Amino acid sequence: MHSPSSATHKASSPQRGGFIYWLLIALGIVVFDQITKQLAEQHFAYAERLAVLPFFDLTLLYNPGAAFSFLADGSGWQRWFFTGIAAIATVLIVHLLRKHPEQKLFCASLSLILGGAIGNVIDRLLHSHVIDFLLFYWRDAYFPAFNLADIGITCGAILLIVDEILRIRKHKKTKE
Repeated sequence: MHSPSSATHKASSPQRGGFIYWLLIALGIVVFDQITKQLAEQHFAYAERLAVLPFFDLTLLYNPGAAFSFLADGSGWQRWFFTGIAAIATVLIVHLLRKHPEQKLFCASLSLILGGAIGNVIDRLLHSHVIDFLLFYWRDAYFPAFNLADIGITCGAILLIVDEILRIRKHKKTKE
């Protein structure tokens, strides 16, 4: 027979393990993002480009704005603005990961967003800008340069939308 305290401990263990798992995914995004940014800085001069495919170059650009150069032409205030938003988002995401570790798609999306946000905040705090190195284009039309943190944030946001759509569909089916 189990005591109430040991039953409670066993019930919470998988959730705690799940929470750690989701944080490790975010940490993996941060590490991979920072390594690739360091490689870009080591191997490229600013604005230098290396054609990889007819529509894709590796480069080195600095972005004082947000993802895909949003607000990049600001006077510097955006560094602290986006750092503050990322700090608030980090606290909220960690809370949600701790509260719902069993919701796999939801937590996967949050982990990607968290890792990407932290990766870009590290750049803002260390360099006053975000390091971008992936450049896609078609003829004379260029998509703003970005990095792996931006990919994490974007994929996480898409997965979050998919998760919500699936949740709504499931809720509608249970009502019927």
